[in-house]
Amino acid sequence: MSSRTRVLAGRKVLITGAARGLGQSFALAAARAGAKVVVADILDTQETLVHLRDEGLHADAVTIDLNDPGAIDQAVDEAARKMGGLDGLVNNAAIATGIGGPTMEMLSLETWDRVMQVNVRGTWLVSRAALPYLRQANHGKIVMVASDTALWGAPRLMAYVASKGAVLAMTRAMAREVGKDGICVNAIAPGLTQCEATEYVPEERHRLYEDGRAIARAQVPTDIDGTVLYLLSSLSDFVTGQTLPVNGGFVFN
Repeated sequence: MSSRTRVLAGRKVLITGAARGLGQSFALAAARAGAKVVVADILDTQETLVHLRDEGLHADAVTIDLNDPGAIDQAVDEAARKMGGLDGLVNNAAIATGIGGPTMEMLSLETWDRVMQVNVRGTWLVSRAALPYLRQANHGKIVMVASDTALWGAPRLMAYVASKGAVLAMTRAMAREVGKDGICVNAIAPGLTQCEATEYVPEERHRLYEDGRAIARAQVPTDIDGTVLYLLSSLSDFVTGQTLPVNGGFVFN
C-alpha cells in the first residue's frame, strides 16, 4: 500500500453506529488506512467484523447504548483498553425517524425526546467519555456526523433536523473548549445516502436529492469515507470547528 492509503497508520479509532451503513463503511476505510479500530453499536456488529476479517483486517467491538450514560462510559473505556488508547472518535450513531413523515404539528413528544436523547445527549456523552484519552494522545480527532438536512431545512423531519443542527453547534463549541488540548473537532454533513438505514425513505425524497445535486447521482457510503479519513488524520491538524458537506453539491456551505 502507498503511504497515502496508510494515513491512519498507528491511530486508534472508535466508531459508533458501526454495525451497518455509514459506520460500517467508515470502519472498513479506517482499518484499510492502517488504524486500529473498535466498532460500537447497540446492534450486532458481527457483519462489520466479518467484512474486516475477510480483508485480512482486524477490529474489536463493544456494545454501546446512547440512552444509557453509564453504558457509554463503560463502552468508551473498554474500547480504549482494547486499543491501548484512543486517537480518534467518529460520532456516527444516531436515529432518524419519519423522513417525509409527520409535520411539525403532528410530531409526537415521545419521538422528539427520543431523537434528542440519542442524537444530541448521546453524542455529547460519548465525546465527554473520550476526552481524557484524546487529551493523552496529544493529537486527538473527533468527527461528528451531522446531516445536510440541517443546512437546507428538510421539511417533515423536524426532530432529526433539529438534532443534527445541535450537533453542528456542539462541534463549534467543543472545538473552542478542547483546542488547547490539541484536539480537533469537525463535522461532516452527508446527504441522503443509499444504505440499510435509508431503505424506508420515500422514493420521491431520493429523487429530490439525486436531481438536485451538482453531481447528479445517488450517494453511497464510500463517497464519504475519504473526508472522514482526512479529518481523522494528521492532514487536518489545523482544521477545527468546521462543517464539511459531503453531498455531491446538493447544498453548498
